[in-house]
Amino acid sequence: MSNDAKDSGSGQQELTISGAQAHGFSSESLTVADVLRLPSMRGARLLAGTEGLDRAVEMSNVMEVPDILPWVKPGELLLTTAYPIRERPESLAGLLETLDQHGLAAIGIKTGRYLEQIPESALAAADSLGLPLIHLGEDVGFDEIMQEVLTGNLDRRAKVIARTEASMRELVDVVVGGGDLADVCRTLVQWTGVAAVVTTLDGRVRCLRTADEGTSPADVLGLKCFDRSGRFRVEDEPAGRSRHSEAVEELSWGNVVIEGGRRPAPETLPPTQSLGRIVAFGTQAMRAGDFRLLEQAAAAAALVITREQAITAVESKYRTDFVLEVLRGHIASTDRVLSHAHSLGWDLDRPISVAVAEVDSDADSTDARNKRTMQTLFADAWTKAVSQFDPSAAVVGSGDQVIVLLAAEPREKIIRRLEEFVSSVRGYGGGGRREFSVGISRPAEGVSRLAPAYQEAMRALEVGRRLARGQGLRHYDSLGVYRLLLQVGEQTELRNFAEEVLGPLATDAKDEYAGLRETLQKLLDHNLNVAETARALFFHYNTLRYRIGKLEQMVGPFTQDPDLRLSLALALQIVKLP
Repeated sequence: MSNDAKDSGSGQQELTISGAQAHGFSSESLTVADVLRLPSMRGARLLAGTEGLDRAVEMSNVMEVPDILPWVKPGELLLTTAYPIRERPESLAGLLETLDQHGLAAIGIKTGRYLEQIPESALAAADSLGLPLIHLGEDVGFDEIMQEVLTGNLDRRAKVIARTEASMRELVDVVVGGGDLADVCRTLVQWTGVAAVVTTLDGRVRCLRTADEGTSPADVLGLKCFDRSGRFRVEDEPAGRSRHSEAVEELSWGNVVIEGGRRPAPETLPPTQSLGRIVAFGTQAMRAGDFRLLEQAAAAAALVITREQAITAVESKYRTDFVLEVLRGHIASTDRVLSHAHSLGWDLDRPISVAVAEVDSDADSTDARNKRTMQTLFADAWTKAVSQFDPSAAVVGSGDQVIVLLAAEPREKIIRRLEEFVSSVRGYGGGGRREFSVGISRPAEGVSRLAPAYQEAMRALEVGRRLARGQGLRHYDSLGVYRLLLQVGEQTELRNFAEEVLGPLATDAKDEYAGLRETLQKLLDHNLNVAETARALFFHYNTLRYRIGKLEQMVGPFTQDPDLRLSLALALQIVKLP
């Protein structure tokens, strides 16, 4: 049939059908446009509903009885002589709406015997619904059309099966041959034609490959499924669903979860572990066969990632054990430690600052199945951030803790340096968007001083976590009086002292106590200057005078007693201790 618009002879005009085939994902079923190209459709004309040409035709059926609706299935091509509506042709528009609700792919009508002309209302309804309405040729048989639709779909599905088997063989060769994620993506791109991406559990891109020509990596990362940092929005992109964007060549994409570990049955076995996502990009919407291909690629990616994790885990444990032994003071020979560190790419023969970053377990909502993956992501993010500044620094992960041994710098400079690292790791940096605190030691001269430096970093970490609610960054030299308080071995004695000095203010038994403690702290910070304190707290002068009176009733005449003020200052810091 011709692709040009032709006059039907009845005042209706045939709509143009494009024969172009987009490169990318393939369909398991014929589309309406494909059906119109079948030999049996000679003389057929598309009268309306051109926007539905890409609807999938799963099967065909004939409507020659009034009660056809219970038998209509989604994806059907319905063929009819209009016999059921011969006496009420004006009802065709309403029937089309009902058929569209049932998921009909298209309707083909043979006019002449029972229907002289298709009503304009039906054509308008078809256009509005995007439901293709086809005028069938007079000399075509329904059985011929049904046979060709069935044969065409079987042929398509046979090709999909062959493609799936071929892709599985290729992916098996990639894994068996020691290939990496880039090889998995490259194989997937050969089938999808545009791009493929492997991400981490939280959407950080681990590997991105595009076809040799056409779409660039920047084009892919510019799609709405990625945020401004290039992270795949796993929280907004459901697995197993085809998505679409008109921003870049009308690309479509779909993703599946990369799973590792054992299946959750039987109950005695641990559940599967999510290792990330694999995403494929093409110029057509993804269908069931494409997702099966994507699942195969995900299985291959899982094997590659699991293999890499096994190797990394052994190497990481080896490095971590070595660092922990040094930080525990188990040093048989300084020269041997320095030599071993050098073999690992670390320089410990210089002044070293120890930094410890630890995830706040109380605020961490990571699923237990993905705990280890998130710990690895956290350590990897720190390694990436630190190595850009100091390639010879040692960065190791131990559970929810990351230990960094890097070149020492003056206090203010090292704090700014760690703030940059924290900013890089948090949020867009790839650390898993988890809350954590950081403690920094004073410079350690020689490996024998690394053990006490580690303890300093841990103390700074503990104070920072308590004072900043799980997101603190503290240098040991900035702890002030906390350095002395932390030296007290019996923490119960400190708590008793605070309760004796502050009385009920040492607790949160009432909501107002926290506010009164803040008022007392601000007064001490401003040397009891009422005017300055009122401005700092945004209080009216008289309101602050009232609070001072209430505080003196609870803790004593601190405005007159300097020794009491010292005790109060210490007690307020003790209350903040972890």
